[in-house]
Amino acid sequence: MPARNAKAVWTGGLKDGSGNMKLGSGAWEGKYSFGTRFEEVPGTNPEELIGAAHAGCFSMALSAGLGKAGFAPTRIATEAKVHLALGEGGFSIARIELDCEAQVPGISAEAFAEQAEGAKKGCPVSRALAAVPIELRARLV
Repeated sequence: MPARNAKAVWTGGLKDGSGNMKLGSGAWEGKYSFGTRFEEVPGTNPEELIGAAHAGCFSMALSAGLGKAGFAPTRIATEAKVHLALGEGGFSIARIELDCEAQVPGISAEAFAEQAEGAKKGCPVSRALAAVPIELRARLV
């Protein structure tokens, strides 16, 4: 399997500095700062990118599991909310909320819930983030 990469460059101090993150594929590049990470300044941050990775990974894992179970999903849309919190040891990712809506013809709600839970536990990003509580809300639409 190929290794994936990304780069980040930070210039200056924590509060007055700024940075740039870039995906190794060249598909995305963006600026970030103290304000985009810890305040409400528009822009991106590492947690947002973790959320995108988690939403994408979960959606693919759910599609794979559904396919193995004999179901053909027509659409899976997942949003990931990554919560950054300040605790005794400093900042950490306190929890992640996965919110998924899926169109899967012919599946029961129970079978879908089982597949969604399996994807949450089994996707590589969920496994990498195993120390973080992951909440899942998955529903058929």
